[in-house]
Amino acid sequence: MNIGIDRLSFHTSNYFVDLKTLAKARSVDAEKYYVGIGQEKMGIPSPDEDVVTLAASAAYPLMQDGELDDVELLLFATECGIDQSKAAGIYVHGLLEMSARCRTVELKQACYSGTAGLQFAIGFVARNPDKKALVITSDIARYELGSPGEATQGCGAVAMLISANPRLVAIEPESGYYTDDVMDFWRPNYRSEALVDGKYSTRVYIHALLESWKQYAEESGRALDDFDRFCYHIPFTKMAEKAHQKLARKLGIPIEKKEMQALLEESLRYSRLTGNCYSASMYVGLTSLLDTSEEDLAGKRIGLYSYGSGCVAEFFSGVIQSGYREFLYTEQHRNLLENRIELTYQQYEDIFNYGVPTDGGEYVFPQYKTGPFRFSGISQHKREYESLVD
Repeated sequence: MNIGIDRLSFHTSNYFVDLKTLAKARSVDAEKYYVGIGQEKMGIPSPDEDVVTLAASAAYPLMQDGELDDVELLLFATECGIDQSKAAGIYVHGLLEMSARCRTVELKQACYSGTAGLQFAIGFVARNPDKKALVITSDIARYELGSPGEATQGCGAVAMLISANPRLVAIEPESGYYTDDVMDFWRPNYRSEALVDGKYSTRVYIHALLESWKQYAEESGRALDDFDRFCYHIPFTKMAEKAHQKLARKLGIPIEKKEMQALLEESLRYSRLTGNCYSASMYVGLTSLLDTSEEDLAGKRIGLYSYGSGCVAEFFSGVIQSGYREFLYTEQHRNLLENRIELTYQQYEDIFNYGVPTDGGEYVFPQYKTGPFRFSGISQHKREYESLVD
């Protein structure tokens, strides 16, 4: 029995900053961002948007299509938790009007937790093949103004319906995974911005890739040329390219730029426009690959590398199913990205400095352009959400 991704829906904010605007404000050459890290825009969430509204908006098309009726497991993966006790997925469960017969849990391990959710969901479906699981990855990447990581900020969410006999991607059983206790990236409870040792994190990312690939190759018997495409965790698009170069070199396989583009380029297109989406990052790449590839990918094997700082990594694979294009939300994703509102630098800085109040007071937030849901305020220490659909 094949198990994997049956439907896949992506959402990001309706506002963005062009990195040319940021470059001008920081008095640097825009090519540092456009070419150096491979990023063009970064998604900026409005003050009435958070990981809950991004997640619910990503899953909303599945709700509209009646795809959530058989879901009995909701796994919400994020490193931007909003409560130390209540899972953010509970709010999403309510906004999506899902059945009360549903296990709902929040998962955290930096940018890896979405893959943990996917693998846990596959196990659930293997035991309950007539049921489905909903895995949602949702995050907002935020660094201090003027910091080295500022240009890699972004936000986004991906909702994945996991089922038997999936219509999009059958996930293969072999997997290589790796854990090590390192401090390359972290965010203490008392900070709203992450701390990162960028050069060290790059080295750990590569080392974890080589270790997880080694395990995967031993378990599966496959070689690098058994894959037609690759999707990597994408803190910035050049990182994915560097990672694949390092892996190929380690295996003694020369790889030219044109070949690299053929293997990776389609998976990087959305991330160039959204910025880093943490736990959603690799799955934004998968969405981009399926949506934008001109080639029919049916029957093609894709390599998937998920990395979460701290660190946990996993290399696994999937096979794209026949007729997959019929079940994509390509037009909705394209419309979202093409119709976003560009912010000036001052607007970006004002939103950045807004911050969710933490003094325990009563607040009603102004309405911006969001998806079908918004974070409307705080009352009696309770976050309040609003549906904007009939």
